[in-house]
Amino acid sequence: MELIQATADLSAYLAADEVIDHHHPVVRQTAERLAAGAADSYAYARAAFDFVRDTIPHSQDAGDPRVTWRASDVLILGTGICHAKAHALAALLRAEDIPTALCYQRLTHDEGSGHCLHGLVAVRFRGAWHRQDPRGNKPGVDARFSLEGERLAWIPDPDAGELDHPVLYAAPHPAVLNALKTAPDRRHLWKTLPGTL
Repeated sequence: MELIQATADLSAYLAADEVIDHHHPVVRQTAERLAAGAADSYAYARAAFDFVRDTIPHSQDAGDPRVTWRASDVLILGTGICHAKAHALAALLRAEDIPTALCYQRLTHDEGSGHCLHGLVAVRFRGAWHRQDPRGNKPGVDARFSLEGERLAWIPDPDAGELDHPVLYAAPHPAVLNALKTAPDRRHLWKTLPGTL
């Protein structure tokens, strides 16, 4: 699949905003701690990915009712669904000047009916974009950081109406962000997450 930048300006994929708040002290401190043990930007990106994937539980897996959406809040509270974890990883990567985009998959809703959007990131290395999925592993899910072929949590099944959205966004899609910001808890969020862009 060919990934498509929503904006041609690569600097947009390094920007800070209300969601990807990589100038926040907690984001900076976390980035500095991870960077101290990394030999280069690739090693840092892998360490940041592993940190978000493995140390911040996916709130559905953990049974955590809290909804986070701002990167710094994900790091402070230590919880988030796939979208929130993608925001946190994007902030950590951008904090170290690694262009990072947000991207999405349309997957069958885990409650068994309809579809919902799943959040990923794409990192820019070696002149190309590479999608990564920091949602967190569990039985049946083995996502890994890779620039040599994708190692995502799920591969969409077209027969089930699932698909990869090829567009790379510099900021969260408004429909996703609105659902996150307005949900009082994760149970409500599961009913309001958009099924398509």
